[in-house]
Parts: sequence; C-alpha cells; structure tokens
Amino acid sequence: MKQRRDHARSATWTRRLAVTALVLAALNLRPVVTSLGPVLEEARAALGMSGTIAGLLTSVPAVCFALVGSAAPRLARRFGPDGVVFAGMAAVALGLAVRPFVGTTPVFLTLSGLALAGIAVANVLLPVVVKQRFPDKVGMMTGLYSMALNLGASTAAAVTVPLAGAFGGDWRAGLGAWAVLAAVAVPPWAALARDGRREAAHQAGHQAGHQAGQRTGREATPGAERAARGDAPAEAGTAVRVARSPVAWALALFFGLQSSSAYVIIGWLPQIFRDAGLSAETAGLLFAVTSVLGVPLSFLLAAVAGRLRNQSGIAVLLGAFGLAGYAGVWAAPAAAPWLWAVLLGVANCAFPLVLTMIAMRGRDGATVIRLSAFAQSVGYLLSVPGPILVGALYQHTGGWHGPLALVVCLMAAQTAAGYFAGRDRQV
Repeated sequence: MKQRRDHARSATWTRRLAVTALVLAALNLRPVVTSLGPVLEEARAALGMSGTIAGLLTSVPAVCFALVGSAAPRLARRFGPDGVVFAGMAAVALGLAVRPFVGTTPVFLTLSGLALAGIAVANVLLPVVVKQRFPDKVGMMTGLYSMALNLGASTAAAVTVPLAGAFGGDWRAGLGAWAVLAAVAVPPWAALARDGRREAAHQAGHQAGHQAGQRTGREATPGAERAARGDAPAEAGTAVRVARSPVAWALALFFGLQSSSAYVIIGWLPQIFRDAGLSAETAGLLFAVTSVLGVPLSFLLAAVAGRLRNQSGIAVLLGAFGLAGYAGVWAAPAAAPWLWAVLLGVANCAFPLVLTMIAMRGRDGATVIRLSAFAQSVGYLLSVPGPILVGALYQHTGGWHGPLALVVCLMAAQTAAGYFAGRDRQV
C-alpha cells in the first residue's frame, strides 16, 4: 500500500515537473530571434554588420530548423527526447549569454546558430514529450505550450528595449538578459532526463525475461517495426510519390513563403517602424502585437480549417490581410502603424493553417509523416533567400520601398500556393 502511494506521489511530481519544463522550454523557443529586432540597429553599429549580413541573420533560423531539426529523431532514439531537449535548452542559454558580448559578426552569427540549433531540436521533440508524458491531455498541453511560445516571442519583442534602458541603454545587456530565462529551463529538463533514464532502466528489467520471445517477434516482422519508424523499404515508394506530387510542392511552397514572410516581420518590421520615425519602444510593441495575435487566432484558425475539406479560401483571406498590411507599411508606415501590425499579425497565422493542411492532405499516417518532413524541410530552405534579399535591397537602396515591393510579390505567390495547397486533394 505504501509503495503504491509513493509511486502515485512520484508520478504526480513528475507530471508537474513536466508541465513546468514544457512551459519554460516553449517560452524560450522565440526570444533568440524576436529579442534582436528591436535592437538590431545598435547591434549592427557595434559589430559593423552590413544590411546583407543582417538579412542573413534573419534567415539563420530557417536553416537551423531545416537541417538541425531533421537530426532530432535520430538523437532522440539514442539519448531520449528529454535528454535532447535538455541539451537544446543548455545550448540556448549558452548562446544567448555569450553572443551579445562578442566583438565580431562571425562569432555573433555562430553563437546565434548554437542557440537556434537548441531550439531546432526542441521544436521537433516537444510534441513527442507531450504525447509521452500526457497521453490523456494532448490537446490541453499543446494549447498551453502554444500560448507559452507566443508569449515568449511577444514579451521578448516588447521588453528587450526597456531591459536595455534599465542597464543604462546597453543593448548587450538587454539582449543577454534572455539567457536567464533559458538557464531557468535547464534544471527541469535535466531532472526529466534522469527520470526518463530511470524509467527506461525499469522497463528494461521487466522485459529481460521476455527477450527471447521479443527477438522472435522482431525477426518475424522486421518490416512492420521499420515501417513504424518510417524507414521501411516499402516506404521508399511513398517518398518518391510525395516528392513528385503537385500537392506536396504546393504545401512546401506555401510553408516556405509564409516562413519567409514571418522572418521578414521578425527581423525587419521593428527597423521599418524606427526608420519611419517611431521610437524603439513603440517599434518593439508593434512587433509584439503581431505575435500576441497568434495566441487566440491560431486556435480558432486550426479548429475551423480542420472542419473544412477545402482550406483555399482561408489561405487567400490570410494572403489578403498580408498584402494589405505590407501595402500600408510601404505607403505610410507611421500613418496607421497599429493597423498595419494587426493585419500582418493575422497574416502570420498561415503557420498553423499549413500544419493543418499537411495533416489533411495525407491519405494515412505514414504519408503524413513523409509529407510533413518534405514540406517543412523544403519549405524552410525556400524561406532562406527572402530576408537576405530584403536586407540587401535595404542596404543598396537606403529605403524600404524596394524591399517591401519584393515582400508584396512574395505574399502574392504565397496566396497562390496556399490556394492550390488548400484544395481537397490527397497525396
């Protein structure tokens, strides 16, 4: 009886620890990027960073998410999801703590890449942890995790400049302060990783007496086991069909173009407003609006899209919001900045829409896995040039009309890709 009570208390403590760890990790998935935009002008001046390199910096997240995130499943099989997220949070804390205090652009970019690599593996594995730790509350925990992610993004955008002001206007202190939040997330994940190793050892002990039977089962059905992991020989045909599918390419284009727009907003929107004469604090708050809107709208949008067989209309509507927002910023950024921020914040909700589309376009679970991997990896890579070109145009023209005209063209292409990706077709 006492043993059962102890086990129940231990399970309750572990679940509470997991909730804390998930929230803290989610809070740290965006400040690496969103804290930089409000002080980008000061960082560029201190590091001698060109506009083109600043544009490259806004594209580094997409590269890390595409390349490093693809390694997360293999790392998790070897070290366990909790252990990999623990290492990822440690990388985020280290990168954030050191990068503001270096004196050269290459080292700044390298440390930013380190922090983003930690975020990349957490992006992939946090949903896995939710399913493992809370199989009966996946929806609620995913909602909590999503709200924390948006809260971290918007808070970093809004608070970085005031934090710098509290330290005598030092942008380095304002940027480095977010390492504290990342460091707080490390101990809970270390504890979860230890718990996961103990649980794995406990299960191994229980299974020791059945190894012979399990070996027989594995030898009888090797294809089924590999299929569950998504690497069975029979799945090779599925991979070829996905890569040749117009639907898959429409999804990849939609994913990549909406990511490119999001990174332009993250990296350059505060600077656009500052160049229009608004204060750094106001520019940070305006950008925060684009993130805060994602908290309620993402839930609503995913719920509505999931009930429809065709999501083309929603994709076109979001594209119209984006075109209107960018057109307003192009014509008169200081005339109605809050309206432009709201319009762009609504347009940014294309991210949960494309994730819903991916799940609905696949005929079965195995196809959805392949489709998701294809659309996200190709999409993130396609998103890289946009912010770089925006930075290069800004540097060479000295204004925002040229860069914003490019972004309007990309938004038009995103709208077209979303229309085709949202049609009731399956791969």
